[in-house]
Amino acid sequence: MSIKEILVVDDEIGIRELLSEILFDEGYRVHLAENAEQARSFRRGKEPDLVLLDIWMPDTDGLALLKEWTAEHLLTMPVVMMSGHGTIETALEATRIGAVDFLEKPIALQKLLKTVARAMQHGMAAPSIPEQKAKPMADEGLVTLELPLDLPLREAREYFDSAYFNYQLQKESGNISRLAEKVGIERTHLYRKLKQLGIRPVKKTEEA
Repeated sequence: MSIKEILVVDDEIGIRELLSEILFDEGYRVHLAENAEQARSFRRGKEPDLVLLDIWMPDTDGLALLKEWTAEHLLTMPVVMMSGHGTIETALEATRIGAVDFLEKPIALQKLLKTVARAMQHGMAAPSIPEQKAKPMADEGLVTLELPLDLPLREAREYFDSAYFNYQLQKESGNISRLAEKVGIERTHLYRKLKQLGIRPVKKTEEA
């Protein structure tokens, strides 16, 4: 049985090294790219069995690179997107372009291995995030999600919590104090909850 090859694309050296060590220990051959240009160069010469692609990178972001590969008919391998401060909308956009799954940082070990194994097995199969039942809300241009009821309770709750807090955070323009008051959670606990979900609140600059 041939060794499966994975390309990890992330501008953070710590993330690259951590994922490389974990995946190497699991028997995968790992290649590293710190930006989109290095990923492009690798893909022109070789087709990996899987790509772990960070969304936020300084030169070209992961979504743009995914679109390039799609346009150039190079998206012939499963791609799993990664982000430490992505929103549900970003995850849905990635899957519409062609990603098979989405991992939120910090990435738990078992979640990483489960996602990689599933992507390897099913290729361009439906992603685990609840993309299929996303529906636009005409009044606010946002996205509402039904959580898949066949998930384990813990995963379903995580999806709901992430969708709920991202939605409420958008409505409050990133204002943590207003959000804490609205949802009835003490601010320190709210910060801890958002960090646990991998959500980094960034307050939008209000127009004068």
